[in-house]
Amino acid sequence: MTKTSWVFFTFLSCFQLFAQSKDSLHINFKVNFDKFPLELNKEYTTSNKDKIAISTFRCYVSNIEIYYADKSVFKEKNSFHLLDLENPNSCIIPITNKNDKIISKVSFNIGIDSLTNTSGALTGDLDPTKGMYWAWQSGYINMKMEGKSPSCNSEASGRKNEFQFHIGGYLQPYYAMRKKVIAVNHYGNVNIVIDTSIFFAEIELSKISSVMIPGKTAMELSDSMAKMFYLE
Repeated sequence: MTKTSWVFFTFLSCFQLFAQSKDSLHINFKVNFDKFPLELNKEYTTSNKDKIAISTFRCYVSNIEIYYADKSVFKEKNSFHLLDLENPNSCIIPITNKNDKIISKVSFNIGIDSLTNTSGALTGDLDPTKGMYWAWQSGYINMKMEGKSPSCNSEASGRKNEFQFHIGGYLQPYYAMRKKVIAVNHYGNVNIVIDTSIFFAEIELSKISSVMIPGKTAMELSDSMAKMFYLE
């Protein structure tokens, strides 16, 4: 391929993606800390007066469904999306063709269901090389949040001034996936905030700064995780 041909091919591909994007209904997930976009490695102060700097935020959303005011429902096929703040484009999800119907609500899972967890090696956003898979016994990590805080007890975390929250689990009684239903009542793109400050408002980093396996604590933090999601 000549240089001219390559440039034309690249331009055409970008144009097609742009056109497709304009014609698509999007769900935009906006990762915040309180009212402002979350910046990785920036220092924030939680409502518990802990100073934190988040270095990693990743989260799975799956099984997206759109409910319209006319009672019709759109269910996305193969609906698995990894939101990764290091890749902002991953938080903008084209779902279906645009239309003039009012959306009454959207529904999705935060995390990965038990059937998918036991389906073996998968590809795309579910590829284990994405760093969101423990092993077949424990399955996928529904949400991963890592960073630093002087409040972290090194003896509790095993790593000085660092927190690591890898929240997951697909076997009862520690099934950590959560379903979220959000009322919308408008047409067009849907903007959903993921407010990380809510998560840190419900934990004391001096007592809990590392969760790396399914269990009771992961279940409790999964409830806090679900509270982070709301309509902008």
